[in-house]
Amino acid sequence: MSAKNLTRRDVLKRTLGTAGLAGMAPYVWTTEQVRAQSPNDGFGVLTVGVRGRGGAVGRMAAGYGRCVAVCDVDTASADGFIAKLGSQQKAVPDVCKDYRKALERKDVDLVTIGTPDHWHTAILIAALRAGKDVYCEKPMTLTIDEGKLICKVAKETGRVIQVGTQQRTEMDQRFLQAIAIAKSGRIGKTLTVTCSIGGAPNKGPFDISAPPATLDWDFWQGQTRDTPFCKERCHGNFRWWLEYSGGKMTDWGAHHVDIAQWAIGADHTGPVEIEGTGVLPAGREDTLAMITGRKLSSDLPNRFNAATTFQVQLRFSNGNTIIVRHGPDNGLLFEGEKGRFFVNRSKLVGVPVEEIAADEAQTQWLNDAVVKLYNGRTPTSHMGNFIDCVKDRSQPISDVFTHHRAVSSCHLCNIALLLGRKLHWDPVREDFINDPEASTMLAREQRKPYVTET
Repeated sequence: MSAKNLTRRDVLKRTLGTAGLAGMAPYVWTTEQVRAQSPNDGFGVLTVGVRGRGGAVGRMAAGYGRCVAVCDVDTASADGFIAKLGSQQKAVPDVCKDYRKALERKDVDLVTIGTPDHWHTAILIAALRAGKDVYCEKPMTLTIDEGKLICKVAKETGRVIQVGTQQRTEMDQRFLQAIAIAKSGRIGKTLTVTCSIGGAPNKGPFDISAPPATLDWDFWQGQTRDTPFCKERCHGNFRWWLEYSGGKMTDWGAHHVDIAQWAIGADHTGPVEIEGTGVLPAGREDTLAMITGRKLSSDLPNRFNAATTFQVQLRFSNGNTIIVRHGPDNGLLFEGEKGRFFVNRSKLVGVPVEEIAADEAQTQWLNDAVVKLYNGRTPTSHMGNFIDCVKDRSQPISDVFTHHRAVSSCHLCNIALLLGRKLHWDPVREDFINDPEASTMLAREQRKPYVTET
């Protein structure tokens, strides 16, 4: 059901839901739902990185055509993906390890990227320059400079790119309702938005072992420092290591900070001040050394090193503030001088929401405001929006330019924690102000031969 057709009863059902936060799960469109809403469009899909969410988006994209090739540096993962693809298509996709070879194929129209975060940029840039349209999982980048490069190449190539921040399209569009309410001034002109996203687990040290025969560990590490294998470093656990990701700060932050910045009118800019505190379980100095290539002060700190607890404030030039914290409730709390409300993937609640739901005219206003945020084109699903834009060459709802700004704010939070001090940021130049040490953290030294093409 589109936002345009919502009744007051629908709004009440959606906004006053009481699903528990602890049991909240990400909303995922199934392949069957995708195929039901759209005929087979015949697109040839290359899926790169097929574990977990990467495999899910690959199968969704294949619902609009067929998967012609699968790339993963772990052949066991590729085999598992093909088994799940099952009867969805008759032809079995080809399997390869090197995405660069697959991008040369003429039958590849679309690329889905679901690798660990440190590989996103290299694959995305290569796909754009190969003339492919791309669906890339979030967070799009490992560093701020990677995002600047992607935006440059996106403009040069004109390809369609959707980032996997599905809160912009799905979950009954309650996040868009929250944005509309915030933008209306109903709770005030100056807002504080608190994004609660959870913290990384605190585990380790871990035992070093030989990698499984199915996994090319050197290729998996890519641009990052070559380290001995331990099973807790790869696959689903990669996000708890700042070498490969940004912890919860970029994992859930990529979702919630994205919504917060859109709501406060900062989706094409960034903060001017960043300040906060947090706990880095492997220690600040050794964690910095790991991600900057510096000499370690001791033996390899072979434990999760992403922040376990944190609270960081981002102040914007328009007077608004975003707070990113580890918990306790996953979601966004909007506060202004005239009221407050809360939104997550299960509910949208608060006095302003109840007042809107109780009034037919206000309900219609909210419907219309959401449609306006979508520029009159309400999406059926996140993947569906991507496919529609591939067809008509329009800008997807989760474009790289706004996502770059949102995930840059997440990277800035991590840099503030790593340096342990207030940072001053110029969102126009996209650089720190009079802070050479912080500026060195906009990019990372990349290990050969896995250097991203610029």
